[in-house]
Parts: sequence; C-alpha cells; structure tokens
Amino acid sequence: MYKHYYVNNNQTNNPGLHHEVHTEEHKNKLGIISATYLGYYASETDAVAKAKMYYQDADGCAVCCPNAHGG
Repeated sequence: MYKHYYVNNNQTNNPGLHHEVHTEEHKNKLGIISATYLGYYASETDAVAKAKMYYQDADGCAVCCPNAHGG
C-alpha cells in the first residue's frame, strides 16, 4: 500500500541516534515538526533509500517502518 513518508531532520533519541523515517500518519502522531518529505512509496525500504540521500544514518522507524528498521 502506498504511503507518504518523511525523514525526521533531528536525530532520534534512540541507541543509534538515527534520522528516522516515518509514515505521515505516525510523524503527525509523534508531533514531529522538522521533517523532510520523501515521497509517496509502496515500500518503506524505498523511502529509507531516498532518506539516505539526505542522511547516511537514516533508518526506518521500528513502529511504522519495521521492514526498513535496522538497515
């Protein structure tokens, strides 16, 4: 299913301090204000690949992008 994805412009307070990729819905739920729109993708792994063009340490959120988390 296609979804809108964003990368948090601030490093997330997690063990790796990554710039996390979130779906639009989850980004809004978390109240993330500073984020870069990545696009409309069928796959969260594609969204993370795009995010890596902005931040090499980009990673998928464990909650909303579990298939791209830890990569």
